Amino acid sequence: MKIVRMIGSLGFVVGFFTAIFVGMPWYIYHDPMLPWWLKGAVYCILGGVVLVLLTVAVEQRKDKASQEELSLSESRSRMLLQNSIEVPGRQITQVLGLVQGHTIFAIWMGRDLSALVRLLLGGELIEYTEMMGRARTVASNRMIAQAEKLGADAIINLRFMTTSVIGSAAELLAYGTAVKLSK
Repeated sequence: MKIVRMIGSLGFVVGFFTAIFVGMPWYIYHDPMLPWWLKGAVYCILGGVVLVLLTVAVEQRKDKASQEELSLSESRSRMLLQNSIEVPGRQITQVLGLVQGHTIFAIWMGRDLSALVRLLLGGELIEYTEMMGRARTVASNRMIAQAEKLGADAIINLRFMTTSVIGSAAELLAYGTAVKLSK
């Protein structure tokens, strides 16, 4: 899918730059009839957009299935998550190192527009609340999976960090220290 999306993106970019930087000056200073190469550039733009949209739609279907799998694995995990540097009643026998989980989430433009209306009228922006909740779950599950690979019993000093990437897309990083505990 990545290759198809890359081909679509490349078609869009080549068509766009051809139409803007070559086609527009040509159209202004020549006959208003569109030549075949300018029509081809427009078709590249449209075809590129369609390819990118189709690949994103297919990938989102796959992502929904993997997110459901991640949320199921979260309920089965016995990993202790602690946001302090110690675990009450237990001794840390070994520090295994930093573990982290990372994701970038965005919401559909329609939900983004409804959040914009709520922004004007006031109230909780539930679209973003749900988006960040899903992002926290995915990032936490990835961090837990990394800790389980190390054989950790717990993750201490757990932290979350968010950053706005573009528009309504947010990056979420979950990180902590994987440790082994005494019995």
